[in-house]
Parts: sequence; C-alpha cells; structure tokens
Amino acid sequence: MTQSLDILQRTFGYAAFRGPQQAIVEHVAAGGDALVLMPTGGGKSLCYQVPALLRPGTAIVVSPLIALMQDQVDALVQLGVRAAALNSSLPPGESARIERAIEDGDLDLVYVAPERLLTGRFLDLLDRARIALFAIDEAHCVSQWGHDFRPEYRGLDVLHRRWPQVPRIALTATADAPTRREIVERLELGEAREFVSSFDRPNIRYSVVAKDRPERQLRDFLARHRGAAGIIYCQSRRKVEDTAAALAADGITALPYHAGLDAGVRATNQRRFLREDGVVMVATIAFGMGIDRPDVRFAAHLDLPKSVEGYYQETGRAGRDGEPAEAWMLYGLADVVGIRHFIDTSEAGEERKRLERRKLDALLGWCETTRCRRQGLLAAFGEDYPRPCGNCDNCLDPPRTFDATEAARMALSCVYRSGQRFGVGHLTDILRGEQTERVASFGHDRLTTFGIGRALDERRWKGVFRQLLALGLLETDPDGHGSLRLTEASRPVLRGEAPVLLREEAAPVAGGRRRGKSTAPGETAVAPADDPLFEALRALRARLAREQNVPAYVIFHDSTLRAVAALRPRDRHALAGVPGIGGAKLDRYGEALLEVVRGQHDFAEAPAA
Repeated sequence: MTQSLDILQRTFGYAAFRGPQQAIVEHVAAGGDALVLMPTGGGKSLCYQVPALLRPGTAIVVSPLIALMQDQVDALVQLGVRAAALNSSLPPGESARIERAIEDGDLDLVYVAPERLLTGRFLDLLDRARIALFAIDEAHCVSQWGHDFRPEYRGLDVLHRRWPQVPRIALTATADAPTRREIVERLELGEAREFVSSFDRPNIRYSVVAKDRPERQLRDFLARHRGAAGIIYCQSRRKVEDTAAALAADGITALPYHAGLDAGVRATNQRRFLREDGVVMVATIAFGMGIDRPDVRFAAHLDLPKSVEGYYQETGRAGRDGEPAEAWMLYGLADVVGIRHFIDTSEAGEERKRLERRKLDALLGWCETTRCRRQGLLAAFGEDYPRPCGNCDNCLDPPRTFDATEAARMALSCVYRSGQRFGVGHLTDILRGEQTERVASFGHDRLTTFGIGRALDERRWKGVFRQLLALGLLETDPDGHGSLRLTEASRPVLRGEAPVLLREEAAPVAGGRRRGKSTAPGETAVAPADDPLFEALRALRARLAREQNVPAYVIFHDSTLRAVAALRPRDRHALAGVPGIGGAKLDRYGEALLEVVRGQHDFAEAPAA
C-alpha cells in the first residue's frame, strides 16, 4: 500500500481515492504545482490534506471565509489531524499560540485568509517556519471576470516568488476557460499541471420553471422537501426577508441571510443552518461560498442568476454528499430586464459589460432550451456530455415545441409599430385587442397589430416574448424601463425568410410541473428494517455534536451512518471497514456506535411481551 493510500485509510477512513485524487495527491506530495478543477462534493480538500500529512512541515491553506475555515478545522480535528485557523474571530492569545505552533512545526495544516497571509508580519513568520505546501482554495476568486472576485487574491503571486521551492495547489469548483487562464496567469502557475475533472453532478436534478404565481410555486416545491435542509436564493435583500417571513408563517424553519443584516444575526443564522436539521436559508449570493454542509437537499432560485457560472456554483451547494438533490429555478422576463439594466448602468468598462451581457444571454438560452439541461450546462464549461441525462426536467418531461413563425412575426411587428418603447404587458394588450386606457391614450387600438393575437392568452404571449428575447430577436432598452427593441437578427423573421420554433408554454400546475410527472428526486433509501437503527445513530450523532459544539456532519455523514445501519458491525474490526470511519474516529466513537448497534439488535430480538 502506498503512503497516500495508507493515510487515506488510516486517517480519513476511505479504502480508495476517487477519480484523479490519487494522481493529484502524489504529484503535489512530490513537490509539483497543480491547478485542480473538481466539482463541489468531488473531494477537493483531500487533494491538499493528504499531501500535507505526507510532506514535512505545515501546510498553509488560503481560504476566503471564516465559516469555511472553521468547518474544515473542526472536521480535521475529529480525524486526529493537527489543524488550526487564523482569523479575526480569535482572541489575541489564541492567535499568538497558533503562530508559535507554526514556527515550532506543531501543526499539520493552518487555514488563513488572504488578507492576513499577505501582511508583512505573517510572511516573516512563514520565513521562520517549515512550509509543506500552499493550497489556494476557491481560486476563482482571483479572476476579475468571476462571480466571487476577491482583490486580495491578486497578491498571492508572492508565494511563488518568495518560496519557489514550495509546491502550490490552486483549487476551484467553478471556472470556465477564460477564468482558468486568468488563474494560471495571476498566480504564476504556468508550470503547474492541470487536473480538470468532469463538472457533472449526476445526483442533482435540474428544473427551470416560468414564473406564474411564484409564492404558490415555491410552497408546492417545498412541500416535496418537507423537513430537508435547503437554500433559496433571491436577488434582493427585501425579497430575502419577505420570503423568509412568509415561509416562517407557514411553519417552515426559514432564516434570512444578506449583507445588510447585522453581522451577529448573519453569524447566528449561518450557525443554525450548519448545525440544525431541516433549516431553510433564504439568501442573496452573499451566502454560500465555502458552505460545507453535505446534506443540503435543494438549492432553489426565485430569480434568474447573472451567469451560468454563478448558477452552477450556487446549485453545487446542494447534494455534496452525493445523494439525490434538486436545483430548481423560477424565472421571468422581468428578471432579464432587471439584470440587463444593472449591467448597462454599472460603472464597469464596455469590455466588462459586453462579457456580462454574453453571460446573461448564455444563461437565458439555457433556461429556454428544449435539450437536456445537463448537456447545456456542461457545454458552458467546455465539456461534452454524450447523451441526455435522464435527470432534468427536459429529459423527464420533454417540452413540446410548435411552429411559432407567425406568432413571432406578430410580436416583432407589434414591437416595431408601437415605436419600440413598450414592455411585454402593453404589447400583449395590443396583440390581444384589450381596450385599456393606456392602449387608447397612445392610439394603439388603431395599429394593424391590434387584436391580431387573440388566439393566444396572456401567459402564452409572455412566453413568446421571453423566448424571442432568449433567441436574440429582441433586446431590452438600456435605460431599464422594460421596453423591447428589435435586433438585426429579427429582420429575416419579419420578412418571412426564417422559421421560428418555440417551446410550448405549459399550463400551470402545482409545483410548476408540466404534465403530472414528479420532479422531486428520489430519496436515498434506508431499508425499513434498518430505519430504527439509523435514527438511533442519528440521535447519538446529534448528542455528540451538541456536546462538542460542532455541526453534526463533522462527526459523521449520513452516508456513514446508513452504512453502519445496513452492515450492523458487532466489533471494532467490522466497524473499521465502514467508509468514513478512520482510526481517530474509531478510537473516539467506536464503542458508542457499537453500543447503539448492539442495543438495537437486542431490542429487535427481544421476545414480544
């Protein structure tokens, strides 16, 4: 057995590496630099934690968030690894103790924010220490084009210049080709070996639903995930607070999180989300990066995100344990108008604005696609997925399409004849021949397009306009008033030279489903005979977590407890073979686990009274 496999089994409790993990571990352990792209839940942390235990000295891990650092440290300490985090939440005495331990070589891994690492004092401390490696987590933060840009990450190129002999490993779950190139350039990783794993998260089911009574749609969706931990993303702080309050009134443990809340409230809510069962966090994108909770069963978006990259990152926080999870999104034309207004009125340069528009257009096209969503999502990262996945809404319930050439010509003509300065609501009123006060005031009841679209109801016309925008035949005005304008691409359609095929707007039903098929992913099964033992093990884990003031998943993942319930080990030797139970956890918790197993076994075999 190689040293790396021995550490993996003895410390982490796993018999084998997954995918490229072993190649990465051995490359870095031998002193090589690496850029690692691996999806959330793919095991990125092991790629630097195992080499840190193989190489002499202390591994310095650059991490952007205090919560992420503490979760990682708590988990490593449970495994018997000498780990610590240096951040602003520590009292001065504790910080000094950790710094002495770094200098004395008494720690295996130390997590630190880039701001602290780049101080002259800390760099001088590292000069006096023996460094095993540098790990730069969430490396996409270095990219000015990325969705989580952190200017401080730009200074991390000092690591290569000051300690050229120390291996560096940069890791991220989200980076398209331009972002990857920028990571390499900014961190001076030109000689690094790149390890690019598949971006596929096969356990996540992707669903996109057009907005139609969104409050009811959200409630129907949550009814399928009652009691599960999940994240709901909203674009605005006001919507976060209103949604959390409405869900709480419905009896759901829902907590708000956004940058405008008091720091203490944010910290408390995040702690509850990490440590309590069944908590739903309603948040802006300020929440999520580095969240390690493995059993998040859904990530829902109530508004359109700004890019495919951001969407992938946010949905990746669900199902980190590899078990079934759902990524569910509501979106409407107003979302597109709002984001485009934000882009057009921002102070960014024109190059940045063009990039952001392209990213939005790509996401909008993905929302309206009739092909497998997984294929389209992975294609955005340059990955070819050879066949439909069978685990997205378009695969499970294929959308119908129709020849919308005439409807498209009506819509485009109406935009043109009304002066290209009105939004969807007014345009729909014209097409349907609605005698509203506004239509009359502009004289639009005298247009040739007035009333020519009575065959389609209001919902279907909204779908037509939304899809024409996605196809690039229409665009929104830069002033953010929601008005639509023709693009050059619309000319062939208006002249009858190009056909238009659109997806049919489905009738609204509970939860946003189209024709009656369930869109909730199946739960990981626990055999009925094993369920009492599984729940007893969960109760033990909850007690241990409360006693130590750590999240329950730091003690054991659900998958480990399920394996114990199924295998029913009766001694330490059998328990040691359960995935996720390494030497330290076997010594620390083995007897308590075995007592629960034996107690349930004895109860099951006891004669009926």
